[in-house]
Amino acid sequence: MFRRSRLAGTLAGLAALLLWAPPPAASATATAAATAAETCAVRAPGASAAAERAVAAACEQVAAGVWYTWGGGHGPQPGPTYGQVDPTDPASEHDPERLGFDCSGLVRYAYARATGSDILNGVAAGQFYTHRAAERFTAAQGLAPLVPGDLLVWGTSQKVHHIALYLGAGKMVEARQSGTKLMVSDVRLGGDYFGAVRVNTGPVTGHVFQTWGTGVWTKAEPSVRAARVYAFPGPTTIRVQCQKHAEKVTSDGYTNDAWSYLPDYKAWMTNIYIKGPAWLDTVPTCTF
Repeated sequence: MFRRSRLAGTLAGLAALLLWAPPPAASATATAAATAAETCAVRAPGASAAAERAVAAACEQVAAGVWYTWGGGHGPQPGPTYGQVDPTDPASEHDPERLGFDCSGLVRYAYARATGSDILNGVAAGQFYTHRAAERFTAAQGLAPLVPGDLLVWGTSQKVHHIALYLGAGKMVEARQSGTKLMVSDVRLGGDYFGAVRVNTGPVTGHVFQTWGTGVWTKAEPSVRAARVYAFPGPTTIRVQCQKHAEKVTSDGYTNDAWSYLPDYKAWMTNIYIKGPAWLDTVPTCTF
């Protein structure tokens, strides 16, 4: 009995040894979890097919290990370009040697790939205030109303300085800063997070015009003394909701008392700097 029991015990021990496998190393488990957390992809439902294609285009560049480079992506056609030295950032010294994107260059490229047209050619502020806005969201609304492909921005009404594409589930893809590659990040709410915009990739509705001049400010009210909202860095495509006669303005050899309301900026602009007649054809009179 003793020998048979001892033999059985030995065989059972050998079987247990053969069947036992060591648990995965903690570092390997952590690495796999981190990789899953940083996967660049659409992470929530609700986006349009075009927005999903924009996310996919940006994520392809992440997978390719493309660099952030200051000024990158703003060539004649959408796509990576060599950057420039940012005078305010010592980390950008190698950007002229790096083929890549800055934040708005990546957004431009993503939506150009998604639509087959260069619909967001411009800097971060111009992309946020685009006349192609389908819907806008304030910082106070947080992430709840957003869907993948929405554009997130940071800054103030007078200066938007960063833009990224939302992936869903609190994640975004961005070209963040010199010395780094394109990346997936947690959305940074708080601080100077300013809001988001959903891009309309279809036909543009409303009364669309072009501005002229540089450094032309929009105003909180139709008056030169009103608070500044945003300055157009150069000629810009805008959407005009309505116009009205208000304070008379003399500038650049012209005098006009007509002001237009720009819904994308929630601001007013003197008609002097809008290409067209002094009183814009087809645009209705504001009732407010």
